[in-house]
Amino acid sequence: MTPKLKQEGKFEYLETGGPGEPLMLLHGLFGGLSNFGAQIDHFKKDFNVIVPTLPMFTLPLRKVSLAGLVDHLKDFVEYKGLSNIHLMGNSLGGHVAILYVMAQPQKIATVTLTGSSGLFESAMGNTFPKRGDYEFIKKKVETTFYDPATSSKELVDEVFDSVNDRNKGLRIIMTAKSAVRHNLAHKLDLIKVPTLLIWGKQDTITPPFVGEQFNELIEDSELHMIDKCAHAPMMERPEEFNQILGDFLKRVGATAGA
Repeated sequence: MTPKLKQEGKFEYLETGGPGEPLMLLHGLFGGLSNFGAQIDHFKKDFNVIVPTLPMFTLPLRKVSLAGLVDHLKDFVEYKGLSNIHLMGNSLGGHVAILYVMAQPQKIATVTLTGSSGLFESAMGNTFPKRGDYEFIKKKVETTFYDPATSSKELVDEVFDSVNDRNKGLRIIMTAKSAVRHNLAHKLDLIKVPTLLIWGKQDTITPPFVGEQFNELIEDSELHMIDKCAHAPMMERPEEFNQILGDFLKRVGATAGA
């Protein structure tokens, strides 16, 4: 049973309240809490799984940026009194995770990146879609997956509604530009926590070479490639993704307890 969405002040999030350490999952620019249904179900028996909404659509306009999202995450972690966090981020969520780890390393036990931005990404191309162009959005959403059938009508409709809302569309552009400006190539050596990289072999948004570059630049990292999989492995290949993540968390936990 999926936990209910909670709204507490400026924070919106799901929380399983399970035993063990917090496992926090961060969605991407066009993602949402529903992206992690398979991870919530799989890990809730061993971890307190927490999925906060990244408020790119509700932050004050002057704060719409990666820095604004990282500040929100800092406030959320403090509000919840969390520590020893296993932090996982997909796409833009991975970018936010990296910046948070750099700012608050004492709070983090491990970090997992999947299809993360921060080095190179090709999401919308050089132009933003024309308002009302449903087919364009449908095709763009389908490129998130190796199998286009994974892209549901509900997912396409959600993205379409976002880019056609003038306010949301502006915020998407501002957030995407902020991500491009925040290239992390020269800072990744600052990450000292155990890092897991899970990449789709057919990812065209953050191609496999991006995962390989993260692996080279983050000292304590390991890279796993999933075949017949693109930009959202946790959605497209959930069983394989959960197996890799679960094994990693067990190994790191065993080492930490040794």
